[in-house]
Amino acid sequence: MPFILTHWVNLICMVILIFTGFYIHFPFFPAFMGIARGAHLFFGYLIFANCLLRVILSLFIKSAPAGGTRKLERDVKSFLPQKDNRHQLGAWIKYYLFLKKDHPLGGKYGVPQKLTYVAIPLFILFTFFTGLCLWAPTSVVGPFAAFNNLLGGVLVTRIVHYFCMWFFIIFSMLHAYLANVEGLAPSKMMFGWKEHGGLVYDPDAHVIVGEDKLDH
Repeated sequence: MPFILTHWVNLICMVILIFTGFYIHFPFFPAFMGIARGAHLFFGYLIFANCLLRVILSLFIKSAPAGGTRKLERDVKSFLPQKDNRHQLGAWIKYYLFLKKDHPLGGKYGVPQKLTYVAIPLFILFTFFTGLCLWAPTSVVGPFAAFNNLLGGVLVTRIVHYFCMWFFIIFSMLHAYLANVEGLAPSKMMFGWKEHGGLVYDPDAHVIVGEDKLDH
């Protein structure tokens, strides 16, 4: 449940940040700039806090390290290299590029997923940092002012921040597609909190040992 809630907070924050970011960059209707800026600032801080919370929770809360098993491990294990899939990067890339019909059997996340999910918190932190570089009260403070000077001014920082938004737009589209490319079970879990057991996988023996036909 904590991971579902933090995922929902991320989704809501990104939608509002993208909308208000577009508006701040190009006001497409009048008398909304104050609200847009206030909402952008609030949800920027919220997604930053949510990102930190999600990382901290992964260190303590347990989840299944592989699909189809009820075995529990600290969630952070799913984001780190695992014995059964650390060698699978090439095969996963071929699968994503439609050069291979099936993907390797491994942990909860494929290798590209692991790399992406580790990179996303870092990118959220960087985007939040560039946002503080643009916000008037913090733009003149030490590290933020130094970053603006390093890039050549606030205008360049604004362009960097703007393209960070496009990164999240593209990532969200790819994330939604790849999460559901083999079925809508992830979306049913996200939006309906309905989980089907599917195949039962033994993460120690690295084999499928049966099928769980019950809904959870």
